[in-house]
Amino acid sequence: MTERPDGAAEGVDGVLAALADPTRRRLLDLLSAQGEATATTLAGSLPVTRQAVVKHLAVLDAAGLVSGARSGREVRYTVRPVALDATARWMATLAADWDRRLATVKRIAEAAEREARRPETPR
Repeated sequence: MTERPDGAAEGVDGVLAALADPTRRRLLDLLSAQGEATATTLAGSLPVTRQAVVKHLAVLDAAGLVSGARSGREVRYTVRPVALDATARWMATLAADWDRRLATVKRIAEAAEREARRPETPR
């Protein structure tokens, strides 16, 4: 990953690491659909224990993808889109860089092919 002076690279690394797990991606989907939920509610929709959900939510929280707010004895979690948006922008920039590089390679390859097809001129 390209390091950036604003420290955004570490945030992107954390988001990508958090999203590497399918259970955490499913948790984000559930939270996005529900708006907010407790670990107990989320565990009811997944084939994992409440304790496992809490651990996954801690990883998502550390990556800046969710936040939890205590409400009595429960913690209600919500999605925080800022880190995901920053990661999407980084990925779009990376894709654009690769598109430019591949376009350059294509131009060079096409020019070499045209040159190879030209009839040789007698000397």
